[in-house]
Amino acid sequence: MERYNRGWEKLKEIDGEAGEAVVESLEDIAPDLSKYVIEFSFGDIYCRTGTTLKEKEIAVVAGLTAMGNATPQLKVHINGALNVGVSTEELVEVILQMSSYSGFPSAINGINALKEVLQEKNIDFQPVTEKQEGDRFSQGAKWLGKLDDNQVNVLKENFQDIAPDLTEFVVAFGYGDIYSRKNLDPKLRQIATIAALTCMGTAQPQLAFHIRAGLNVGLTRKEIIETIILMVVYAGFPAAINGINTAKEVFSTF
Repeated sequence: MERYNRGWEKLKEIDGEAGEAVVESLEDIAPDLSKYVIEFSFGDIYCRTGTTLKEKEIAVVAGLTAMGNATPQLKVHINGALNVGVSTEELVEVILQMSSYSGFPSAINGINALKEVLQEKNIDFQPVTEKQEGDRFSQGAKWLGKLDDNQVNVLKENFQDIAPDLTEFVVAFGYGDIYSRKNLDPKLRQIATIAALTCMGTAQPQLAFHIRAGLNVGLTRKEIIETIILMVVYAGFPAAINGINTAKEVFSTF
């Protein structure tokens, strides 16, 4: 009961109404599942220290967007993110950023989920359009250099003999168009990316890069570890175990 009560209180901080709906929906088929959701997900995992509720919800929105197969749960956590202080502008940026990692379909579906939540909550939102100034590649190289000062050269060396245009696309779009956008702190961008790549489970080298990048922009090891552990709830233990092993390798050389 202690775990259950602790989890229920934490869930109420995020979205008690959604929690009640989940419990009721499972009561006639698998009541133990609702108990596990509250005890484990919120009593054990969400109650851990090291990241704020805002950082947790940004990580979850990123992870669920990247996975692309859990729209009802994504809407619950978009709603929860708004409840714990994540702005609509920040949510737009988190979901837009996923276009670089899980593709445009996942980002489009995520934005549509956000739009539905805003309509359900009667929240008026004026979309922000950012005009990029200057050369996109140079702008992207500048931002990528803040994460790793040699990464542009690494990309050029890796792809120059087979797909040199890929370097242009990665730097100009991923960092010139997306990463340089305002309304989301670089540390939160790295939390979102680490969460998404952990959930996807198919990009260990890129996850390692963004763990290093997170350290370079000021994330602590604790924040990175807690972000990965949180993904147990959404992507399962194998994804989180692989993520932690990747972090362990990075930390040993950083």
